[in-house]
Amino acid sequence: MKMAEKLQALKQQVCCSIDEAKDKLHQLGDAIWRHPELAYEERQAHDTLVCFFTQETGWTVETHYKLETAFRATWGHVGGAEGGSVVNVGFLCEYDALPDIGHACGHNLIAESGAAAAVGLKSVLERGEAWPVPIKVTVLGTPAEEDEGGKVDLLREGAFEDLDVVFMAHPTQKNTTYMPAAAMHSVLVKYHGRASHASAYPWEGVNALDSAVMAYNNISVLRQQLKPDWKIHGIIKHGGVKPNIIPDYSELEYYLRASSHRDLPILRAKTEACFRAAAMATGCEVELLFEKNEFYEVLRNRTLEDLYEENGKALGMKFSTEGFSGSTDFGNVSHAVPGIHPCFYIGSEALNHTAEYTAACGADAAQFYTLLAAKALAMTALDVIFSPGVLCKVKQEFRDQAQ
Repeated sequence: MKMAEKLQALKQQVCCSIDEAKDKLHQLGDAIWRHPELAYEERQAHDTLVCFFTQETGWTVETHYKLETAFRATWGHVGGAEGGSVVNVGFLCEYDALPDIGHACGHNLIAESGAAAAVGLKSVLERGEAWPVPIKVTVLGTPAEEDEGGKVDLLREGAFEDLDVVFMAHPTQKNTTYMPAAAMHSVLVKYHGRASHASAYPWEGVNALDSAVMAYNNISVLRQQLKPDWKIHGIIKHGGVKPNIIPDYSELEYYLRASSHRDLPILRAKTEACFRAAAMATGCEVELLFEKNEFYEVLRNRTLEDLYEENGKALGMKFSTEGFSGSTDFGNVSHAVPGIHPCFYIGSEALNHTAEYTAACGADAAQFYTLLAAKALAMTALDVIFSPGVLCKVKQEFRDQAQ
């Protein structure tokens, strides 16, 4: 059998393997959805995924891998009939939720689709054939995407160093091969003033809320002079306790976004001037607490995108060029390892980060589409492993993009 024919047969097998596991995969995603946990607190999700891979034969599972709520599951390697270095294919699972509204971004489905793709790929590769190259499959559980960015922490700890390519997929309203994610850095701004009775002796007070309001307006005026792809948006998180007490403390949180992480220092300097000017005008003290991790923009790999789209279309997926836009710590990963972060439709028109999307991500209807995305990921991984020259092309495009 020619390699092209064999590859198509392997793709059919991987889809069948995922279908055979659909009930336990549904249970996995549902267990995570029913117990939403915030960033770095995903202990039950961690344990649920660890249990899943521990019960699957052949996986080596490392709990609390480099971070308290991260894990790694590995399988392989097999083959190597013609020698050569190991091809290590990685799948990423996210599983943190949002405050109050739970899995409104569908990270339970990200975890399920990553696990499904890995299990499906492994089930095909373990059938005892002498493959042309040694193969390894790695699953990384990556916490805290919605907050400080667990993938950035894991990168710093060397968790991605031996991977050749990484895959994950994110639920949204459409199937797209690319998520145009911007670089992002967040900042917490704290103003400290002095409380006083607002009616009896207001002159004794230093109004921290005035600082917050001035800072908010300063940023609003600054937006007129920003590049079209720069975005600054924020909220006042604390503004006082009673109208008759001059607030001695106020707090704001802002996200700074740009198309390239190289623009973030410029954006930080401009916003910092706005925050400090408000403190100077009101006589308050100000603290600027920038998050430890920046999120980078996602580097595209069109070779992988094209393969994913081709495989998805073979499964009946219809693709759009209008993608979900935001920021993700996968962007940092894409600067270290070639990979893709496609988005997938889950049978609902509800919008991410809403209560309606939380319900959609826990609905039975989402399962069919989640496993479609998992199949397309696993099929694309087979292309990378077995199609001649594909991995070299993927890596060359990565090097060209990263320059």
